[in-house]
Amino acid sequence: MQDTINKFGPLAGRILLALIFLLSGYGKIGGFTGTAGYMASKGLPMAEVLLAITIVIEIGAALMIIAGYKARLGAAALLLWMIPVTFIFHNFWAVPADQQMIQQIMFMKNIGLMGGMLYIMAFGSGPMSVDKR
Repeated sequence: MQDTINKFGPLAGRILLALIFLLSGYGKIGGFTGTAGYMASKGLPMAEVLLAITIVIEIGAALMIIAGYKARLGAAALLLWMIPVTFIFHNFWAVPADQQMIQQIMFMKNIGLMGGMLYIMAFGSGPMSVDKR
């Protein structure tokens, strides 16, 4: 059993960690105008440019992690991208009381995902990856 977990666990973990970014990036393509408007409402300049960069990072890095191709680089890109995103979009300490709980949950979700990215950066993609071929 442990051999199976050692072989397939890192692949399953990479897929589970990256799936949220892949789906989020894809969703932003269809909702580009609304997402850019939301970003602008948070005070971000050049929201359309930042959104395009966000889509590339989310989809590109997620695919790198899933495939295990330069997964450490993909994880580093997501980690660095998530730091400002988390503080700008999930600042639970600065929102109305009725929004604080959900924003704190989203903030902590991102903290957990950052931990996953650090784990990939430290230990790589595992045995079932493009880099291990």
